[in-house]
Amino acid sequence: MQQLDQQVWVSPQIQPADVETIAAEGFKAIVCNRPDGEEPGQPDWASVEAAAKAAGLRTYYLPMASREVPADTADGFAKAMSETDGKVFAYCRSGARCTAIWNAAKARV
Repeated sequence: MQQLDQQVWVSPQIQPADVETIAAEGFKAIVCNRPDGEEPGQPDWASVEAAAKAAGLRTYYLPMASREVPADTADGFAKAMSETDGKVFAYCRSGARCTAIWNAAKARV
């Protein structure tokens, strides 16, 4: 996990079982920037989202498959940051996409 600013941390792929720990660490929202089915064995967003909602976290599914950050994805990430009063946890395969999207979102705020 890497802290990008006072609000946003990014991480490689998580499992639904990780969500309880994420919530216990004070995060208020989870953002997924990884498309379902990108890699065999990857948990789908529905399973992570169910665990996040059960833990009382806001959820945002903003998958990005290309190298270019789509405007609607950057807008969605900016919305997640503005709607969340507290820490936001974002993940993708390695954390790199999340960082690129966060940079694009910061430019829009």
